[in-house]
Amino acid sequence: MLRFLTSGESHGKALVAILEGMVAGLRFDNKKIDLELGRRRQGPGRGGRMKIETDKVEILSGVKGNVTLGSPIALLIKNKDYKIEKLPQVSCPRPGHADLPGSIKYGFKDARCVLERASARETAARTAVGAVCKLFLEQFKIKIKSSVICIGGEFDQPSINKKIKEAKQKRDTLGGMFIVRVYGLPVGMGTYVHYDRRLDGRIAGAVMSIPAIKSVEFGLGLAYAISFGSDVHDAIFYSKKKGYYRNTNNAGGLEGGVTNGEPLIVRACMKPISTIGNPLPSVNLSTKRPSKATIERYDTCAVQAAGVVAEAVIAFELANAFIEKFGGDSLKETRDNYLCYLKKSS
Repeated sequence: MLRFLTSGESHGKALVAILEGMVAGLRFDNKKIDLELGRRRQGPGRGGRMKIETDKVEILSGVKGNVTLGSPIALLIKNKDYKIEKLPQVSCPRPGHADLPGSIKYGFKDARCVLERASARETAARTAVGAVCKLFLEQFKIKIKSSVICIGGEFDQPSINKKIKEAKQKRDTLGGMFIVRVYGLPVGMGTYVHYDRRLDGRIAGAVMSIPAIKSVEFGLGLAYAISFGSDVHDAIFYSKKKGYYRNTNNAGGLEGGVTNGEPLIVRACMKPISTIGNPLPSVNLSTKRPSKATIERYDTCAVQAAGVVAEAVIAFELANAFIEKFGGDSLKETRDNYLCYLKKSS
């Protein structure tokens, strides 16, 4: 079983992630991890922080000679913008952010104690963990890709660029939707046996845990609500060459919490980022008097980056489900189990 923890604050010394349960014998590639971290910094509407941080990963443990040992893998990403002790107190929480509920929960009068951890900066550590899981999944020809569907109600790139320019001029922010597609998954990952082990639930929870994500759907998603069952369920066929197959994939690759051999299709909606240049009404945490919300450095839009983070958290859940299904302490043992399964199920 895979599991991981992350640690670190947005303007702290560094972000740290520890990944436990990865098989031994996996060839490690720091450049591929750095590439994923670089992809997370990109996209229209990103702010000044992305120009400061280069996000290079340092491997502290769990790897020898660029090969995993089977022991916990510790990943370090240093923050160039390290100034947590010098930043001013945040007394007026931002609507839409964790500032107010977090301050009430932990008894803070300074919402910076909340936002430094609630910040999306933490997702750099999760992206690194996901990159390691992608290295593992690639051994079995499983590929994960994301793309933007729309931003601010616009669907083509010229209109999106124009909308983002308008938001910048208004000192506002924009949300949107992205899609993640996963190819090459075998039938049988996940289970219908227990609610908390259904793979769709695990993936949905992982994607919803990304800051600013407000909805997740698989396959047709909400379109199921306006359709007849006979029009949307994916008919099953069989041939000696293909085995079992479908001509449609409305289910998005999952049935009953189990992969069905079709591509996994996940869509998610990201709300506009909570910090805006024209702040909304708020209340001072100390005086309880009306005030404008605090303005922190912010992105105008980060939908493309959120898609990259979604790739990472989905990669972790899929790698976990893969190891649960096929077992093995080493990559070779896992591959042998996988090939044996494919032969028996064909």
